[in-house]
Amino acid sequence: MRPVTRRQAGHHAARSAATRAHVMHTLERLLDSGEAFSEISVQRILEEAGVSRATFYAHFDSKADVLARLTDELRESLLTLARRWGPGAEEGGPVRFVRFFEEVITIHRAHQGVLGAVREAAAYDPAVSDFYTAELDGFDETVRRTLRAEQAAGATPADVDVGAASRVIVWGGAQAIAHHLAVDDGSGDAALARELALIWWHGAYRRPAG
Repeated sequence: MRPVTRRQAGHHAARSAATRAHVMHTLERLLDSGEAFSEISVQRILEEAGVSRATFYAHFDSKADVLARLTDELRESLLTLARRWGPGAEEGGPVRFVRFFEEVITIHRAHQGVLGAVREAAAYDPAVSDFYTAELDGFDETVRRTLRAEQAAGATPADVDVGAASRVIVWGGAQAIAHHLAVDDGSGDAALARELALIWWHGAYRRPAG
C-alpha cells in the first residue's frame, strides 16, 4: 500500500472542509428561505446538498451539530465586537453605543434565519441551548467588567447593581433585537440602535447618582 503523502493529506483535509462548508451553507439556505429548523430533516439536507448519509455523519454528529458549527464564526464575530466594545471617551459615549448597536443589528439581520433557528432549537435541545446561552454569557461578562471599571473610575454611580443591570441590558436587549427583526423590515434599525444606546448609556453607565 502506498503511504499517504503530506500533499494527499492536505488535499483530503481541503475536501473535507469544503464538504462541511457545503452542508452548512445548505442548511443556512433552507433557513433563510423561511423553513423552521424543526421541520428540516437530515434527509432533506442530504438531498439539497447532494451528499450521502455516510458522508454527512462523517462530518457531523447531528442536524444540531450543523447548526452549532454554522454559528461558530457568527458567534465569534459578535464576541469580538463585544470585546472591543466599551463606553470609551466621554464625548463619544452614546455615539459609540449607537454605532455598536448598528453593527450588532446588521449582523443579526444578515443571519436572521440561523439565529432564529438557534433560538428555536435552544428551547428543546440542551446542546443548542448551551451554545446560545454561552454567546450571551460572554457578552454579559464583558458588560459587567466595563460597568465595574466605570464604577471604579467614578463615572458610573456606585449604587448601580452591576449583575442586575447587565442582565437587563444584555438579555433584555437580545430579546428586543430578536422581536424587532421579526416585525421590522429594516427601516427602523437605526431608530432601535439609537434607543438601545441611549437607554444603556443613561440607564446604567451614566445614570444620575441615587
